[in-house]
Amino acid sequence: MTGTPSQRPALSGWRNRAHEVIYEADTPAGKAFDVALIATILLSILVVMLESVAGVQKEYGTVLRSAEWAFTILFTLEYGLRILCVGRPLRYVRSFYGVVDLLAILPTYVSLIFPGAQALLVIRALRILRVFRVLKLVSYVSETETLMRAMRASGRKILIFVFAVMTLVVILGSWMYLIEGPEHGFTSIPKSIYWAIVTLTTVGYGDITPETSLGQALASVIMIMGYGIIAVPTGIITAELTWSRRTGVSTQACRECSAEGHDLDAVHCKFCGAQL
Repeated sequence: MTGTPSQRPALSGWRNRAHEVIYEADTPAGKAFDVALIATILLSILVVMLESVAGVQKEYGTVLRSAEWAFTILFTLEYGLRILCVGRPLRYVRSFYGVVDLLAILPTYVSLIFPGAQALLVIRALRILRVFRVLKLVSYVSETETLMRAMRASGRKILIFVFAVMTLVVILGSWMYLIEGPEHGFTSIPKSIYWAIVTLTTVGYGDITPETSLGQALASVIMIMGYGIIAVPTGIITAELTWSRRTGVSTQACRECSAEGHDLDAVHCKFCGAQL
């Protein structure tokens, strides 16, 4: 059926009730559903992890595999209900949670064709992000929005910074290749650049070390530079956070597109325009 959001009919009785239970955390039934869902997700992740342990797999492999299929069927039914109880199913399917919910069930079915694919089921851990709605931590949801807004605003500055660092490690790696040479382990410029990255980030694996006095002097300078460089992205994001405008965020989900993150006083969905 076509038309503007305001012209669309309200969800039918059972769909409206299902939407309240599945998408909303404001009602006792909705909160209970989400708590049960997160507990089930945690159990399913535990099953996947135990299945990767050789000893446990050998003794309880059949039980674990059966449990994995049971969880997958349960999540498949839940995914189908989520699609059925929103006015615009495709918006949910293309949303972040929609993609995660789909990826949480696909590996088990894919494993019928490609054995071992079920290991990818650990992606179900992403679904635990729903805990923000379950516990109705509005303040944390708001802080998440603030952080994401600051990161988006910092994107270009950080990108320029990363390009500058990449240029720097290429120059420093080339210098070290000329100073140390293959006889000291710096067999190529790419390998020398790898050493420069490891040193500049203060990781310091120690698999390649300069042996000449000049090389050690350059390494010392790079190490000191590393402390300052690591602090730059943090400073950029912190500055954006300081100036970012903080607003309250509701946990209410749109009945049409299932989107969340609306302002507390919002009347219409800011993503599809439907009335909240």
